[in-house]
Amino acid sequence: MQVHVLRQVGHFVPAGTPLLLASKPERLTGDVSRQFRAVFDIGPSRTLQQEVEFGALQIVDIALRAISPAVNDPTSAISCIDQLSRIMIRFASRDPVEPLFSDPPGVVRVSIPWISFEGLLNSAFEQIRLYAKGDVAVSLRLLRALTDVASTTPNSDYLESMVEMGKRVVAGCAERLAENELKDLRLRQENSGIVRRDLISVDVDRIQRNFNSPCVSKRVIEAKRTHRYHGQGGDLPSFVKAN
Repeated sequence: MQVHVLRQVGHFVPAGTPLLLASKPERLTGDVSRQFRAVFDIGPSRTLQQEVEFGALQIVDIALRAISPAVNDPTSAISCIDQLSRIMIRFASRDPVEPLFSDPPGVVRVSIPWISFEGLLNSAFEQIRLYAKGDVAVSLRLLRALTDVASTTPNSDYLESMVEMGKRVVAGCAERLAENELKDLRLRQENSGIVRRDLISVDVDRIQRNFNSPCVSKRVIEAKRTHRYHGQGGDLPSFVKAN
């Protein structure tokens, strides 16, 4: 049997919507489906359990309130960006979580989606970038944060994501600021070390190809309650390993 988990940790799961797809649907009896559901820890709200993105979004919310016209507190927003850069550095230093699990080797049994570096980078900085287009101080700190994160990782895919983010920061500010006000931003971008280079690309379709090929026959196991998916609450049933 082969299983493809459809939801990332933290995703909203309305009752009746799919949690996972499984091959060999004839094996998914009521008891087997209940065992699969027991693997998922589902609750009424998001938690920090197994979900780094939620913590980052809480900091982002503080930053957005700080740079809103009603509050106008760029110093607090800058402090939030500093903390987000710490999270990104820790995340970039980790070995990527393996989305595919095989047993025996070479035979994919389980596919689990995890948030990528690019996904977390966008969650951490993209909204702040959009709201700070007219704020030079906050935008400068965004570029510094990208520089700090980039200085800690040799991963070419991560660097490429930060190159594009840095370009969007400057391009967004160019929509609101005069050219003389953009001078410091362009200088920070040029001196940041985040420059275009030949980067090794990754095959983003690998998971889909590896899982979808042997799973022509699938059955959906849906959520029973409308809640948040907190993470795995136990091991997948042993019969997943059975042919």
